[in-house]
Amino acid sequence: MALLGLLGWRTVNAMEEDYGPASLLGRDSRREVILERELMNALRSLNPDLPEVALRQALEAVTLDRSAMTVVRANRELYELLKSGVAVTFEGEDGEQVIVRVRVVDWDTPGNNRFLAVQQLWVTSPNGLYLRRPDVVGFVNGLPWVLIELKAAHKNLVDGFNDNLRDYRGTIPQLFVPNAFIIVSNGLEARVGSLTAGWEHFVEWKKVEREDEPKRPGLETMLRGMAVPGRLLDLVENFILYNEGDGQILKLLAKNHQYLGVNSALQALEQAKANGGKLGVFWHTQGSGKSFSMVFFAQKVLRKVPGNWSFVIVTDREELDGQIYKTFARTGAVTEPEAQVRAESGAGLRQLLQADHRYLFTLIQKFRTEKGEVYPTLTLRDDVIVMTDEAHRSQYDVFAGNMRQALPNAAFIGFTGTPLMVRRRPGRFSGTTCPCTTSGTPLRTGPLSPCTTRTARRNWNSPTRTFRATWNACLMKPRWTRRPRRAWNAPSGGSTN
Repeated sequence: MALLGLLGWRTVNAMEEDYGPASLLGRDSRREVILERELMNALRSLNPDLPEVALRQALEAVTLDRSAMTVVRANRELYELLKSGVAVTFEGEDGEQVIVRVRVVDWDTPGNNRFLAVQQLWVTSPNGLYLRRPDVVGFVNGLPWVLIELKAAHKNLVDGFNDNLRDYRGTIPQLFVPNAFIIVSNGLEARVGSLTAGWEHFVEWKKVEREDEPKRPGLETMLRGMAVPGRLLDLVENFILYNEGDGQILKLLAKNHQYLGVNSALQALEQAKANGGKLGVFWHTQGSGKSFSMVFFAQKVLRKVPGNWSFVIVTDREELDGQIYKTFARTGAVTEPEAQVRAESGAGLRQLLQADHRYLFTLIQKFRTEKGEVYPTLTLRDDVIVMTDEAHRSQYDVFAGNMRQALPNAAFIGFTGTPLMVRRRPGRFSGTTCPCTTSGTPLRTGPLSPCTTRTARRNWNSPTRTFRATWNACLMKPRWTRRPRRAWNAPSGGSTN
């Protein structure tokens, strides 16, 4: 609690809380988890020009009883209200009906919001049968966004998850309807996850501001990285997704590397014109959420960066193309049928770019030309961002050059799950370079060497004799052996072990 106070939160202990309008928290009973007094004061300060009747409508919409819905559906519905504002209707001075959106959160100015951390908050189940007391609940404008469960230093975190959080989900579900994320810590260790996450998806938060800073796992790093008011608002506004499919909804919270990597890419976008449209490469280790990072990046650009942005998502395989579309569709980023946003040719891509589409999907092979042919320019728009999946496989030779010829003013960012060991592969690429944004699981973090985003042609179908001999030798030997150094200059389209 002391650290939260230093980070800009008001703090209170509610162990001996009283009840009523003038009480410590303004609650009428322990069943209430939204602090209506705090919320109403926030609505008034954020919407000073709106009449009280409009603010009361917004209050009712936010505090609506959603117990008939599943918790995650109720959570998603309330989340959308917070992001877009609450639509209300009231009668204006001239008698006309006025429709406006009431702001519940000021996403851009942290100081305009009310941050309150409550220790030892008593909560009764809706049926009155159960009484629970979470350790710390972080309220933003009266809404319980952050739940922190603390265990003794010698206790296993898994026990805190199994013994407490699972119980809370079943006995006091109303606490999770406005929840943004959950933290479990014993002081030495800390993990964070969403309300639908199993323990295997609760993760550490090891870095606060940059990829290249030392890893410092623990509760202090997590709070400094997630609970500082500005970062908390950024996380809740831009780094939460709801993935719906196969009959269920999963709430997804960005991991540490996704949060840092996406924000680094946003910073690169600010300098895109000065850097020739090159945003760098966002590297992930396997299974660290590359596709979701693409969605986080695109959605934050659309919400926070002025412009009529369009995104061209490029893959090199039909199967991947379908998978990427499904990821964007299941998270609600794309609402159009796949056939309407998938470019089957260069001409089709030109037509889609001229229409009002936020997302377009295509294959790198659609940028094919015959020998001596020059690929036509498809658009001169400078508000197009090309996101290339598995960029290490496709951003070389003719296709990549044609893509840049077709979209000369676009910005380009690569996403890959393969490490880029540039320093060990001299001559692997040629062309101009730009810094890479890298990220991944704890297997690898930190800045990579500069990588090439604009490459010259090379004959990838002609391995050297040295490489072929080394490849064959590796296949013959039952155990791993060190390869000759010259083998690193050969093509690396497939595995070499």
